[in-house]
Amino acid sequence: MEKTAGDSVLKVAMPKGRIYKQASKLFREAGLLIPEDFDDSRKLIIPVPEANMEFIMAKPVDVPTYVEYGVADIGIVGKDVLMEENKDVYELIDLGIARCRMSVIGLPGWKPVMYPRVATKYPSVASQYFREGGQQVEVIKLNGSIELAPLIGLADRIVDMVETGQTLKENGLVEMETLFQVTSRLIANRVSYRLKNQAIQELCDRLGQRIAARG
Repeated sequence: MEKTAGDSVLKVAMPKGRIYKQASKLFREAGLLIPEDFDDSRKLIIPVPEANMEFIMAKPVDVPTYVEYGVADIGIVGKDVLMEENKDVYELIDLGIARCRMSVIGLPGWKPVMYPRVATKYPSVASQYFREGGQQVEVIKLNGSIELAPLIGLADRIVDMVETGQTLKENGLVEMETLFQVTSRLIANRVSYRLKNQAIQELCDRLGQRIAARG
């Protein structure tokens, strides 16, 4: 999408849910005037003139697409989505929020089998992980309730995000391996990063100082 330097409002693709709540809190701590009543808004496009921004509320998995195609200048997205979607965007800052981990999960008594089936929302990430480990697996793409797959015999193991592990415990599942740690990142459209560099860099500096202060 064509952009002009005169388009001064910074358009931010924001994921709905817990990441937004943590991100908006971080923005406020960094001195950005984000009204708190926006946290529970059902609007999809939220002007924030106090901060010279406009929030585009999106599903987390769609944020990198909006940024890549330039309908959003910047976005906030989990590292898990970035690795799965592999979009052509700049990754600017690790915001250190929405911490969790990507893990291989299964039933406690699972024993290795030839060509095991692995269910996941992240087929690209899972395929690469097992391929690099020299394991041949069949990856099954699911969109929800991944924990069901080993319980009903659809898959031998799953690859999924783990925050507290409580859901796994309640369903008799255990973590077997950790692929990588996940936090949310600030990303930017390549053209926007050039045309709106000052505004984006000022935001990065503010957030970076606050993240450092948090430790």
